[in-house]
Amino acid sequence: MAKVPSSVVAASGLVGGYGVARWTRKRQLGGVVLAAAGVAAARQWRERAGGTAAGVLSAAYVAAFAGSHPLAKKVGAWPAVFSVAGAVALASWAVADRRG
Repeated sequence: MAKVPSSVVAASGLVGGYGVARWTRKRQLGGVVLAAAGVAAARQWRERAGGTAAGVLSAAYVAAFAGSHPLAKKVGAWPAVFSVAGAVALASWAVADRRG
């Protein structure tokens, strides 16, 4: 069975976490989705690119989550979430997934 690329896992965590929080009106539930995907992506990053890269990408994941909030005030919630998810996916692909 093929593994889901870490870039897809990370982007899905950001988009899915926001979606779950918004549609259930339970921010904590969205946080669980965000955290679960972040942990899964970090494990893949460590396996594929090593501990340092996993740490940097994990920091980028958290920064993207935090950065989506002020960005949402300028461009709207969904555009902000999709923008940061795309940025994290691109970074994840470049550092971990592209190799193989």
